[in-house]
Amino acid sequence: MVLASWTFWAVLSALFAALTAIFAKVGISGINADFATLLRTLVVLFSLALIVYATGQYQSLSAISARSYLFLVLSGLATGASWICYFRALQLGQASQVAPVDKLSVVLVAVLGVTLLGERLDLRQWAGISLVTLGVVMLAWR
Repeated sequence: MVLASWTFWAVLSALFAALTAIFAKVGISGINADFATLLRTLVVLFSLALIVYATGQYQSLSAISARSYLFLVLSGLATGASWICYFRALQLGQASQVAPVDKLSVVLVAVLGVTLLGERLDLRQWAGISLVTLGVVMLAWR
């Protein structure tokens, strides 16, 4: 089933990430980048609260392990830092340059996944990661 496919959701993620860059670039005109990030975060929080409520996916907070809390808090802090940096970069640069550089996260996830999580990539996958890196450099370099 398509809805159970990771690729389906990953492609939608990429589509929404692209729209995020375009909408944000237009939206931050004449507004402080940090305040814009706050507004965006409030929209995300409200939207997710509605989705969790509407689909009955709420979980008891006491059922979550301390390890999960720790890493979700760290992930949230990293997300916030990423968004703050992303909006500042969008305010200063062109969306067509900022978004590709932001996607260096793909390369960093591969390297960190191998280094910290013990994931394995074959030669073909490393070649793909190298091409992503080269593509980012070509798109960002003017």
